[in-house]
Amino acid sequence: MKILVFYPYIPWPLDRGTYQRTFNLLRELARTHEVDLLALAENCEGTEHKAHFEKFCRRVEFVSFQHPPWQKMFPTRLLNPLPANIAHWTMPHVAQALDKTLATEKYDAVHVCDIILAQYFMRKHRDIPLVIDRSRVDLQFQLMEHACMNFSSRTKLLRCEGYLKLWLFERAVARRAALEIVCGPDDETFVRRYVSRKMPVSVLVNGVDLDYFQHDASNEPRSIKPSLIFCGAMDYNPNIDALRWYFQEIHEPLQKQIPDLEILIVGKQPGDEAIAYGKKPNVTVTGGVPDVRPFYRRAWLQIVPLRIGGGTRLKIVESLAMGTPVVSTSIGAQGLNLKHGHNILLADCAESFVRETARSLRDADLRSRLEYAGLETVRARFSWTTLGRELNGIYNRNSVPTTMPHHIPLMSLPD
Repeated sequence: MKILVFYPYIPWPLDRGTYQRTFNLLRELARTHEVDLLALAENCEGTEHKAHFEKFCRRVEFVSFQHPPWQKMFPTRLLNPLPANIAHWTMPHVAQALDKTLATEKYDAVHVCDIILAQYFMRKHRDIPLVIDRSRVDLQFQLMEHACMNFSSRTKLLRCEGYLKLWLFERAVARRAALEIVCGPDDETFVRRYVSRKMPVSVLVNGVDLDYFQHDASNEPRSIKPSLIFCGAMDYNPNIDALRWYFQEIHEPLQKQIPDLEILIVGKQPGDEAIAYGKKPNVTVTGGVPDVRPFYRRAWLQIVPLRIGGGTRLKIVESLAMGTPVVSTSIGAQGLNLKHGHNILLADCAESFVRETARSLRDADLRSRLEYAGLETVRARFSWTTLGRELNGIYNRNSVPTTMPHHIPLMSLPD
């Protein structure tokens, strides 16, 4: 097949989970199909990395952009049928660049990342099958944020204004898309229940580069003291909420059981709240690091106290590949089909999270068993090569149609 891959960012360097997914799946897709890449570059950032993509893509084009200002509530936002987070990606010159690309080439499918770019195919280019790879299901993610985050009353009001619009847009996209690919079965269940029962949906979990993330890839020794790592971008609401829950309800009870406990918080762009945690005894906030592998190897365990889900966590499969066992909530580990007590420890309330973490820190044999089982699991199921074969199988099984319905109103309600 000849496929146009259309991304809202340049996924390089691989310092975010979504970048790792989109880059590696792009590379794997190009092993079997003829792939052109059209990617957006905010303020021209990342355009110097073009050569990384030219190694496997036939054509690569980057389009520089700046986001338009966020819409004022009245009258623009209220009268716009698009939800604000989608309208924020409405840019005429991007549409023109896409028009130009599609005018010069005939593609069997367009593969886009997330629904923010689906708007460019709702009324135009309807003859091209649209495949959407979703790093998360936006409506599900926003509702979980609403339940967990301590938003101001004004923010909650603004977000409520957008939920109905987002639901309608999700359903309109479901009518348009030939296929949606989601990160986990929980995402598929949500889509089936609240968005569309008929749209083809396939699950493709996140993976890991096993050549890079190896248990012997770093000479860093394990810390002498019991140590935990929390890894993830610190400007991402689910990570902010996870740390807040950990330090409000878990850290002190755990510290009473493990007095010499060390905590490593590793991730780019920590805000004031995350930086404040670094002022606590034996807590280190590193900010962004050029190589996360030594930090994985230093820690005895990784903790993933996430309460906001959607997608699957690359930090878990990376940690397992590095031989660092994981204690996670079920939400944090959703979609990975890991088994409590075998290749992960699961805990969904503060009391059980303290118990499972302390138990593992005290029991070296348990950590060894988790390390071995985690390595075996990752090698068998989560390499990008394996997932690339699954992606090509998804394309083949779903037989992306060559024609689409002529017109579907943007806010029509599908099934």
